[in-house]
Amino acid sequence: MKNIFVVFIFLSSSLFSQNADIKLLKSINLNRNPGNDNTFIFLSNTVGPAGILVPAGIIGAGYITHDSIIKNKGLVVGASLAVTLGLTAALKYGISRSRPYVTYPELDNVVNEGTPSFPSGHTSMSFSTATSLSIAFPKWYVIAPSYLWAGTVSYSRMHLGVHYPTDVLAGAITGAGTAYLCHKANQWLYKQHRKK
Repeated sequence: MKNIFVVFIFLSSSLFSQNADIKLLKSINLNRNPGNDNTFIFLSNTVGPAGILVPAGIIGAGYITHDSIIKNKGLVVGASLAVTLGLTAALKYGISRSRPYVTYPELDNVVNEGTPSFPSGHTSMSFSTATSLSIAFPKWYVIAPSYLWAGTVSYSRMHLGVHYPTDVLAGAITGAGTAYLCHKANQWLYKQHRKK
């Protein structure tokens, strides 16, 4: 686990200096159109329901159609989200980075959040959903809207003033990475099961 912390700290420091990080956030947050605030709040709030409804819907479709492959895809999507949630929480409390609006009171945060900032949980969950859906159903009409939604959710976190760009970047890597690893783990388990 310590190595994971080192990797994320390295990514944060090498890709963005703190000055570039806050400068980009201020340019997004302080120059935003406040008329879009409610839209971005709504988009951020879609992550929780999507995390429940997407895997449940896929599993339900598998049961209705008696298709074990579809059921398995739903289980993998759900497992990806669970692993992402656990890893994100471990990173948040292990690194314990303050929210940007706490460190920089001049930011105009539209909402308040009670957890540490790094990585962005909304971003990690949305990218886990988008990546696992794209792997399970590799069609353009699944991939394009999934990543458009995940990207918009990610942007919303900066628009609302609750995450640094590096929080969002780390969240995207966490979500996409765990979804990919869960997919690979499922393939490995399937091969092991076939050998027996």
